[in-house]
This record gives sequence, C-alpha cells and structure tokens, in this order.
Amino acid sequence: MQKITPFLWFDRQAEDAAKFYTGIFPNSRIKSVLQYDEAGSKASGMPAGTAMTVAFDLDGQEFVALNGGPHFRINEAVSLVINCESQDEIDHYWKQLTAGGPVEAQQCGWLKDRFGVSWQVVSVEAIRLLQGDDKARAGRVMSAILQMKKIDIAAVRKAAAQ
Repeated sequence: MQKITPFLWFDRQAEDAAKFYTGIFPNSRIKSVLQYDEAGSKASGMPAGTAMTVAFDLDGQEFVALNGGPHFRINEAVSLVINCESQDEIDHYWKQLTAGGPVEAQQCGWLKDRFGVSWQVVSVEAIRLLQGDDKARAGRVMSAILQMKKIDIAAVRKAAAQ
C-alpha cells in the first residue's frame, strides 16, 4: 500500500467514475468496493448495500473514491496532471477524459471531466522547454501554451524555435 493515496469525494458517482478512469489508463483496475452497511447507512444517509468506497489503481497510482453525498464538491483546487510524451498521448487522454460530457476545457491543457475532476494533460517536452536556461524561449513557449486549451506540441516547438 502506498503511503499517500488521493481520496475523491463524489455524491453518488464513485463507482461510475472509477470505472470510467480505469477504462482510460493502461495498467488500471478496480481493486475493491466497500458497501454501506446498516450502521454506515444511518450515519451517512446513503442506502445500505450501495458502494461506500471504491479503491482503484490508475497506471500504478492508488486512489479511493467515496460516495459521500452532496456535502462536499470536487473543485479545481486539487487536480490531476498527466505527463505525456507525445501528441498521440495528449490526444488520447484528452479525447477519453472529455468523452460523455459535459466537460469544461480550459487554457494550458486543463479540463474538467463529467464528474467534476480537474485534469491537466501536459507535454513533458513543453515542460522541459519552460524550465531551460533560455528565458526568451521559455517566454515564447509560455505565450503559446496560454493560447491553447489542448496542448499542441507542434505549435509549442514552433514557438520555441522562433
């Protein structure tokens, strides 16, 4: 078991979200589903027998999703970053995470999926260009990225080369 596990609070969509995410990422699976018993049902107001927590792995990273009711909402204050090596990888994750909408695409590779979880689908190449010693190049790259929703590596490279 990993030391720190991200825990996602959903109203009643924990199992659907876990199935959705494990269908997107390689080497992913639902590990267990713990259901509300009578005592948990009384304490939470959730029906006995429904999923309480869903433990799942996304490409080796453990997560737990909770059906906790409408008391708390997922928001952009916490997000998940996907570091992509290629445009094909960016396109794959962007397409999969935006499937089944409604979704909100935002600048710099950010999107909010149909469950309200925020993701940033990024290019590791662009990150390297931003972190390099060439401040002028980094500025051009950042200016280009700020104009994008889904990251376009070819446009990032063009901005870096100017």
